[in-house]
Amino acid sequence: MEFCPTCGNMLLYELPNTGHSARFFCPTCPYVCQIEKRVKIKRHMRLVKKAVDPIFSENDQQNLPTTDTTCPACNYGKAAFYQVQIRSADEPMTTFYICKRETCRNHWRED
Repeated sequence: MEFCPTCGNMLLYELPNTGHSARFFCPTCPYVCQIEKRVKIKRHMRLVKKAVDPIFSENDQQNLPTTDTTCPACNYGKAAFYQVQIRSADEPMTTFYICKRETCRNHWRED
């Protein structure tokens, strides 16, 4: 899909006639782009995963508020929590929990 560099409309394809080769043309302005007979092969770049920074660092996790909730992994009764809006604005926020037991530190979420 190609777009006109002058007006931004989508270019249309015109089959080759006796007078000209195949081309793209703009239906609203006089822009015309001739199509070469030789095909250009473009090499695709491999995508590299970008390093993701954590939302909260270890220091931030120590300052989170705590609540009385049970960890599903170790049944400890205290957990730190934070809320993030990960869906659309009309949906409720998602609550993420971190177990406060030093040996567990399990992470879970509640939608």
